[in-house]
Amino acid sequence: MSGDAFTLWPRVAEGLRRDLGVRTFDHWLKPVRFADYCSLSGVVTLEAASRFSADWINERFGDRLALAWRQHLPAVRSVTVRGGAAAADRAATLTAQPLPAFAAPEVPAQAAAVPSPFDARLSFDRFIVARSNILAANAARRMAMAETPQFNPLYLCSGTGQGKTHLLHAIAQAYAAIRPTANIILMSAEKFMLEFVGAMRGGDMMAFKARLRAADLLLLDDLQFVIGKNSTQEELLHTIDDLMTAGKRLVVTADRPPAMLDGVEARLLSRLSGGLVADIEAPEDDLRERIIRQRLAAMPMIAVPDDVVAYLVRHFTRNIRELEGALNKLLAYAALTGVDVDLALAEERLAENVRCARPRITIDEIQRAVCAHYRLDKSEMASKRRVRAIARPRQVAMYLAKELTPRSYPEIGRRFGGRDHSTVIHAVRTVEALRVTDSELDAEIAAIRRSLNG
Repeated sequence: MSGDAFTLWPRVAEGLRRDLGVRTFDHWLKPVRFADYCSLSGVVTLEAASRFSADWINERFGDRLALAWRQHLPAVRSVTVRGGAAAADRAATLTAQPLPAFAAPEVPAQAAAVPSPFDARLSFDRFIVARSNILAANAARRMAMAETPQFNPLYLCSGTGQGKTHLLHAIAQAYAAIRPTANIILMSAEKFMLEFVGAMRGGDMMAFKARLRAADLLLLDDLQFVIGKNSTQEELLHTIDDLMTAGKRLVVTADRPPAMLDGVEARLLSRLSGGLVADIEAPEDDLRERIIRQRLAAMPMIAVPDDVVAYLVRHFTRNIRELEGALNKLLAYAALTGVDVDLALAEERLAENVRCARPRITIDEIQRAVCAHYRLDKSEMASKRRVRAIARPRQVAMYLAKELTPRSYPEIGRRFGGRDHSTVIHAVRTVEALRVTDSELDAEIAAIRRSLNG
């Protein structure tokens, strides 16, 4: 499959060249080369000439790259760009990731120093604390102290780009500073899964188990990527049990709370919930502005007026990664063209970013809109009543949930009174068929969609 993906890269690249424009493509993406595709994880790996270029491309074009690949290979889940041979070596220990949220500018490497597997930019000193993340930040600091942590494991939960990965690296570096001989392992849950499968196929399970169980501090990022994989979950459960029994430390991150991880065994959910589940909420205005100011302080050569800062804070509310991506785009344009940054430039260059950053519609919002349209109480969305006046609007809401959100059939079913995924599939197919033959229902759905988008 990697070979098939290799042959697709020229076609993907040509589409990006048309979409992004020749100048942007030639400057950033033309030098990029295809490196690998893993059909098991759905991850495409590309390679740029340097770490700086890789970070910039991941942050600025990560979503666009993934979308472009999916048009030719729908099984692709994500795209990551690594920086040349040095990044390939590092990937043996850590899965390459887009530049995490809250990251400060690149810290020059010391030539004589032994390279660390942890990103020096992602320290506690550079993590800006506010109301939305104070619980997670304080819990992370406690996990990195010499004293036995009060809560173990620590489960950090937030949407993408809110700082989970930053805190993982900060914990690892702070703990390494006070316990230089400690065995610290930081990996993505996806890499855990790939190494587990590789060890199983290669008959090397004993070495795999021994390496993980020897960790004094194990940090797993993006746990949601192992859901539904029973053998991997079983091994993870045994690893957690052994670490907890030995008094070792465990930190995991995911994009949702443990109880909302579909397809996860009850015993594993119990272990993950047994310590502290710390949410990181969407960043408030003050936090977003402080992050922008921190970034600009490191780049005094480019002046950014207050009204541009306010524009960024106002429009990029969902996560820090989008905010930093927009700022980077603006700063790069100014640096490469020599123009001054002002509000008109920001509005012109960031129009597409603003459109993509609009808050996504949630299942709760869909249920409320459907109930408002049909004059129902919202509790009916989860009720067991099957009378047509309730069942049909419920099916419409399920249909819209699948159409307008990224949630899976089981996730949607859970939000409608714990219904089975087959019930949701039936509802979606029923409404799809009715929209073709029932013009009144089709008009009602269109009106609900307009209310949600408006």
